[in-house]
Amino acid sequence: MLNRRWPLLLLLIGAAASAAEPLPAVTLYSPKVCLACIDYAEHLRTNGFTVTVKADEDMAVVKRRLKVPKSLQAEPSATVGGYFVEGHVPAEDIKELLRDKRPARGLAVPGLPLGAPGREFSSPTCDTACTMLDGDTGQGRVRRELYDTLLVKPDGDTSIWARH
Repeated sequence: MLNRRWPLLLLLIGAAASAAEPLPAVTLYSPKVCLACIDYAEHLRTNGFTVTVKADEDMAVVKRRLKVPKSLQAEPSATVGGYFVEGHVPAEDIKELLRDKRPARGLAVPGLPLGAPGREFSSPTCDTACTMLDGDTGQGRVRRELYDTLLVKPDGDTSIWARH
């Protein structure tokens, strides 16, 4: 009886080991002063990623190097597991892409939608992706906009990966 259960036991142990594989590290590129980018990096860390933040004065060069289509550009830009991540993409969307291993250039959340990770308490009048500081008029109120995470295919075409 035990001999018949060994293959099942080994399969379960293998599945548990693969589920526990660590997530690849994220390198996040942001403008020098971007509080929302810092909040976004913390969102990724809270969701199990190791994040290295690199402040870069010339984000246009970073985006060209990562081959992010102009129509999808946002702040911040990141790399993880061979993909680019553009904008405030939820960690769960990134994890799903890493599990799926779909051929793609990356994921993007264009613009700066309120309510996206790192943008929960953002000032709608800030065009440099900053968050509301103590004493600002935000009153700690969470504001949300509906937004899509887009999958950027190898040829540059996009499709909706997730809706938020």
